[in-house]
Amino acid sequence: MHIPDGFISPQTYLPAYALAGVAWSWAARSLRDQLDEQTVPKLAAMTALAYGLGLVMVPMPGGTSGHALGVAMLALLFGVRLAFLSYSLVLMLQSLLFGAGGITALAINALAMGLVGSLAASLVFRALRRFGDTAAVAAAAWCSVMLPALIVALVLGLQPLIAHGADGAPLFFPFGYSIVLPAVLAPHALIGVGEAVLTLFVWRFARMRRWSLA
Repeated sequence: MHIPDGFISPQTYLPAYALAGVAWSWAARSLRDQLDEQTVPKLAAMTALAYGLGLVMVPMPGGTSGHALGVAMLALLFGVRLAFLSYSLVLMLQSLLFGAGGITALAINALAMGLVGSLAASLVFRALRRFGDTAAVAAAAWCSVMLPALIVALVLGLQPLIAHGADGAPLFFPFGYSIVLPAVLAPHALIGVGEAVLTLFVWRFARMRRWSLA
C-alpha cells in the first residue's frame, strides 16, 4: 500500500505535508502525558512488530504487492495519537532503509495508514464493542486496512486528472479510478482478513497480560 516516489504530483503531496504537519503536532501534544515507564517498552515492541509486518509483501495480481499494517493493534492498545506517531515512524524508517514508500509520499502514506487507519480502528471498535470484543476487534482491524486502501486508491486515481502534459499524457501515476480502485481494494479486502486475525491474537495476548488498554 506504500505509495513510492514519482507516483504523486507536487500539487498533491505538498498540501498533504501541510495537513500531516498539523496532525503530527496534534498527536504529539499530549505525548509526555501518555508515555510512562510501562507504556514505552510495550509501544516500542508493538511498533517494531508493525514495522516488520509492513515489510512482508504479499504478491498481488498486476505486479504489485500488499501487506498487513498493524496499525489497528497500535490504536486499540495505545490510542489514536500514539498509533499515528508510531506508524509515521514505521513508514519513515521503511522508506529510508528499504525504499518501501517514498519520501514525497510519506505524508499521504502516514495520513492514510497511520491516522485514518487508527481512527477507523478506534471508532469501529467502540461502535461494535457491545457485540463482543472478538467481533469488534476483527471489524476494526479490517476497516483499518480498507479505509487507508481506499484513500490511497483515490489519491492515485486522481493523478492523471490533475497532473498531465499539454497532450493529456499523465505526468505521474497513469491509471484512473476504473483501474486503480478494484486493483487496490479487492486484494486488501483479503489482507484485511489476515489483519483481523493478527490483531485478535495481539489483543488477546495483551488482555491476558493485563495491559492497560486505550
